[in-house]
Amino acid sequence: MEAMFYVVPALMAGIALVMAAAIIRRSAEMRRAWRSGLTAEARCLRTYTTTSGHGDDHHVSTTLHHVYEFVTRDGRTVRFEEENGPGTVIEGDVVTVYYAPERPERATAHAPRPVANTLGTVAVLGFLGLIVVFCLFFVTGVHAAFDDFGWGDGLSVDDDPGPDVPWDEVPEQGPDVP
Repeated sequence: MEAMFYVVPALMAGIALVMAAAIIRRSAEMRRAWRSGLTAEARCLRTYTTTSGHGDDHHVSTTLHHVYEFVTRDGRTVRFEEENGPGTVIEGDVVTVYYAPERPERATAHAPRPVANTLGTVAVLGFLGLIVVFCLFFVTGVHAAFDDFGWGDGLSVDDDPGPDVPWDEVPEQGPDVP
């Protein structure tokens, strides 16, 4: 039972760290594509949505996906998919994409917004960092509580604290006793 107080927060912190790594990776890919200075005209081949959540009076989120295809400067045809693009782009539309020459499949059709990208990344990382810190404090507090209450490796109430503490004697009662 005690292990659950360690496993669940560790799992939550681990998921938060994996999410943070994915957010940092995608943010870096977008910055790399914007900074490369390479652009191409891409055609939107397909748009579709995915939903997640429950429909029974719970929150449902919908994500818009676009599939684009473009030709790099060296003549390679590249097809990539991107989430959360503008809802005004439909199949057949031509948009400008930004890509890095070493990884054109990591292109983006999002317009360059480095400040907004950085602020958004920092905000999400701050929130995920709070989750990790909360989990660490929770585990530390639980560990201390288990030690204080004798559930861990510390002292328990059954341990004799020493011969000078009169456990077996009942204090005298009455008006003369302070």
